[in-house]
Amino acid sequence: MRYLLDVSALVAFGFQEHEFHPRMANWARKVALESEAELLSCSITELGFVRVLSQTPQYGGTVSDARALLLQLKANAAVKFMFVPDEHDISQLPLWVASPKQITDGHLTRLAAAHNGVLATLDTKIPRAYLIPATK
Repeated sequence: MRYLLDVSALVAFGFQEHEFHPRMANWARKVALESEAELLSCSITELGFVRVLSQTPQYGGTVSDARALLLQLKANAAVKFMFVPDEHDISQLPLWVASPKQITDGHLTRLAAAHNGVLATLDTKIPRAYLIPATK
């Protein structure tokens, strides 16, 4: 299975002090056991990761620090990371998108499907997305 991580999932996976890092790390270990499993990123998720980590005081990093952390995460993850290109325009936005807060989620859902994957998230409100399970 291929999982396109949304920004929140990518931040939780990459930043060890994040409250949901244990949840992400546990799930990633399970995904790594799947022979065909891949984690996907794209321009939106990678830029979002750098934006969040460099502008959120609790994360305390610079743009350069966040970029380096993401590159390290992608190179060292136990499960294969793959960057997918994004050639979708507004015509690809799902019809269920009704509010500004849903635009990126809708776009990423369609992008994941176009690359034979599913959007993986910690958000319970995204239609057709895979909810990363809570740590038990």
